[in-house]
Amino acid sequence: MSHQFYFELLKSDEDSHARLGRLQTPRGSVETPVFMPVGTQATVKGMTIDQVHATGAKLILGNTYHLALRPGVERIERLGGLHAFMGWQGPILTDSGGFQIFSLSKCNKVTEEGAVFQSHIDGATLRLTPEESIRIQEGLGSDIAMVLDHVVALPAEREQVLEAMERSTRWAERCLQAAKRTDQAKFAIVQGGLDEVMRRTSAQQLTQFPFDGFAVGGLSVGEPPAEMYRVLDFTTPCLPSSKPRYLMGVGRPIDLLEGIARGIDMFDCVMPTRNGRNALAFTWKGQLRLRNAAHADDTSPIDESCPCLACKHSRAYLRHLFISKEMLGPILLTHHNLTFYQLLMNEARQQIAAGSFMPWLVEQRRILNNGENGTGRP
Repeated sequence: MSHQFYFELLKSDEDSHARLGRLQTPRGSVETPVFMPVGTQATVKGMTIDQVHATGAKLILGNTYHLALRPGVERIERLGGLHAFMGWQGPILTDSGGFQIFSLSKCNKVTEEGAVFQSHIDGATLRLTPEESIRIQEGLGSDIAMVLDHVVALPAEREQVLEAMERSTRWAERCLQAAKRTDQAKFAIVQGGLDEVMRRTSAQQLTQFPFDGFAVGGLSVGEPPAEMYRVLDFTTPCLPSSKPRYLMGVGRPIDLLEGIARGIDMFDCVMPTRNGRNALAFTWKGQLRLRNAAHADDTSPIDESCPCLACKHSRAYLRHLFISKEMLGPILLTHHNLTFYQLLMNEARQQIAAGSFMPWLVEQRRILNNGENGTGRP
């Protein structure tokens, strides 16, 4: 357990499991619920660090597997650690490489010892054990390190899910035993697919160890959103209220709000950046597809109240950039989407503080589940 990291629960919503909190890290405090932009390879795609900061982001995510391959943890250590390397002075959470066991399943083989990857870049071998994952993350110098877990695609056979869940628990204990830094928090990851008994068992086993926080992993990997919500309904109550709860790799704006209603404090996802690069904007009125011809002569911004770089321009201009394949289009829309996600989290925090989160969520369900903003179907 890190002595420089703690979570303060400020308020619980009376009508849901939503929570208002504060993470204290060696590099400052972070208000929760919080969304972390994904900076897999020491960069949030298309954004300068100043631009990421301008969105309101306080905490970002890096990736153990990708940074171990390129440029390598030893080089990043020599250059002063991940914060100095990428120029981000706020807290950083590093994923362990467990998601790549799922996403790059054709490039790796899993045993009890760990995962052996054939690099997707040059075919070189990377042996990622729980101990090696922690060694890399400690070398990177992140403020929060995730344990290595075994992620499987859903749906899957029960025996496969059970084996991965039990292995994840053993790996989590090995990660904890391997940890040397006292200034780096360690988060465990609950697994168990869509099975209530397995999820509860995983949570009960992991909470016996002195982790600084707990994540719900292995979701948004093929199951419908309703199934994800159902899993959260019975999983988050098994996690200690005194520790932060992190839903990994999720998701759409409505998914974040549904997660908050079920007691989740932290989120990350590539959705705002990936969709930004593909001309889809998230707004308070739903999704907006800027390649649609309806925007060709539209002089209005995406959102008049949004302070992002994209909203200084018209929808017509933004559409022109994408149609012309100009690199500025993805940059501007990425900035907009990341800004929107931070505004969404800020509004959620305000609603929890005011005791009005659930009525607000009901309205957001109606809006955010309603497809595209007045320009046709998504």
